[in-house]
Amino acid sequence: MADSLVTTAFDAGTGVARLTFNRPEALNAINIPLAEALLAAVRDIHGLSGVRCIVLTGAGRAFMAGGDVSSMAGTSEQAGAAIGAILDAVNPAVLLLRGMDAPVIAAVRGVAAGAGLSLTLMADLVIADEEAKFLVAYNGIGAVPDCGGSWALAHKLGAGRAAELMLLGRTLGADEARDWGIVNEVVPDSEFDNRLNRMIEKVAQGPTRAYGAFRKLIDQANGGRLADHLEAERAAFLEMTRTEDFAEGVSAFLAKRPSEFRGR
Repeated sequence: MADSLVTTAFDAGTGVARLTFNRPEALNAINIPLAEALLAAVRDIHGLSGVRCIVLTGAGRAFMAGGDVSSMAGTSEQAGAAIGAILDAVNPAVLLLRGMDAPVIAAVRGVAAGAGLSLTLMADLVIADEEAKFLVAYNGIGAVPDCGGSWALAHKLGAGRAAELMLLGRTLGADEARDWGIVNEVVPDSEFDNRLNRMIEKVAQGPTRAYGAFRKLIDQANGGRLADHLEAERAAFLEMTRTEDFAEGVSAFLAKRPSEFRGR
């Protein structure tokens, strides 16, 4: 549906399924309704026959500008309930996407921050516009990555670069993100759709079952079950909602002022 918070399209002839975050007025920041729409969309795609490639993208000027911080305001109980509801939808969606044979391509224009970075990292291939930006963002509100972000950061970037993104709050441009291994291809906006379509065509015409088996082997080689790690992320994030720094980070973000963290 065109008015859905996450739209889907499927071309049975090519086997290409497209999933678009569709909250452009908020830079596709993820809240509970969008998270639930994401799970519903992924379940729809999972139920289709002949899917050979899945494309994730965002409507408007951003891929996804992280979580909707306004939904995390209030008491720690209120924040925990909101975060729990978001992860109740996003975590199963991530597991479904990682469990399908069809490779996932993230097509990133604009910013991919917080949960947007996590979902980008969970894709098999990433193509980015020259102006794309990538950042952890969780450090800004005194929280930890979720949606598989810490799992993918460790496996794709390594502990050192993951720490640089989190502890120093680095924002990577598209070329830096390619050098770091987050992005596979960087293209000018004028060529973006054409290059994306070429990547999709190449992937969709490949041995889909073999690709799925390959992903499972890679995930197993990385050690640790993703499902277990998603629950560990949830527990860590909920623990952070009970800290003074989290309350300060959310308040500062909403007030558009620098945070004054006290380490407690």
